[in-house]
Amino acid sequence: MTAPEALAAWLEHLAHERRLSPRTLEAYGHIGRLYIAFLERHRGEALSLSDLGTVTAAEVRAHLAERRGGDHPLAARSLSQTLSAIRTFHTFLDRRCGTPAPQLALVRGPRVKASLPRPVTEDQARGLLNEPALDPDAEPWEAARDRAVLSLLYGCGLRISEALSLTGADAPLPEALRITGKGGKTRMAPVLPAVRAAVQAYQALTPWPSAPDQPLFRARRGGRLSPRQVQATVQRLRGRLGLPDSTTPHALRHSFATHLLGAGADLRSIQELLGHASLSTTQKYTGVDAARLLTAYAAAHPRA
Repeated sequence: MTAPEALAAWLEHLAHERRLSPRTLEAYGHIGRLYIAFLERHRGEALSLSDLGTVTAAEVRAHLAERRGGDHPLAARSLSQTLSAIRTFHTFLDRRCGTPAPQLALVRGPRVKASLPRPVTEDQARGLLNEPALDPDAEPWEAARDRAVLSLLYGCGLRISEALSLTGADAPLPEALRITGKGGKTRMAPVLPAVRAAVQAYQALTPWPSAPDQPLFRARRGGRLSPRQVQATVQRLRGRLGLPDSTTPHALRHSFATHLLGAGADLRSIQELLGHASLSTTQKYTGVDAARLLTAYAAAHPRA
C-alpha cells in the first residue's frame, strides 16, 4: 500500500465509520495530502505504508514549521488542529494497518491561548435581525430570507450549515426541529414563535417554490444559499450598525447560549440545545457570563 492509498483508506474510515461531515473530511484530506507531499519532498521518493511508520519527530516539526510560514501561514490554533489530524491519521495506521509511528509522541503542538466566545448583546442581536428590512438594495424576499436565517442562528442556536440544510419538507417549522449536527449527533431544537413567523414571512415572499426535496433558503438565482453568502450579509449588516468584526453568524449562536445562561438556564440544558458532545465545551460560556457580571459590578458598585 502506498502512502496516498493509506490516506484514502483513512478518509474512507472517517466517512463511513465515524460519519464525519463532508466539510471535515475535506479539511482532513487537505491536511493529509500536504503532509504526505512534504514527506515525499523531504525524502526525495514516493512513500509506502511502511515508510509512514518511520516518520521522525524532526520531520513532523519541520512540516509544522513549513505550515507556519509561507504565503498563507497558519495560526497556532490551526497548527494545533493540523497536528491533531496527523496524530489521528497515524493512530488509524497503527490500529488498522499495524504500522505505528512511535516518534510522533515526541512532538508537542503549539500553545493555544484559550479564548472566550464573543457574543453580541441582546440589543445588537435585535439590530441584526431588523436591519435586513432596511436595506434598500435587497429585494423584499431576500431581506425576509436574511432575517429568517439569522433568527434561526440566534433563536435556535443553530450553526450556519444546520440552518442552510433545511428543506421545504421542514416548513412550516414545527415546535421543535430535529437537527443533525457535527459527528452525526442529533438533537431537538425548540422553535420560538418569532422564528417560525420569520420563516413563514420569507416563504410568503420568496419567488422559489418550497419543494420538499429542495433547499428552504435560496440564493438570488435559485440555488442553495451558501454559508459564505450569509457571512457576507452579516459583514455588511455589522458595518451599517457599527458593530465589531467579531460579529459573525457564529457569534449569534454564542449569543444564544450566553443569553440563556444569563437568564438562568443550566449548563446541561444549554449543552443539549447546542449539540455539544462534551460539557467542557459548553462551560466556556460561564466565563463570558462571569465577565459580564464583573463589568456590571465595576460600573455600578460604589466601591468597585
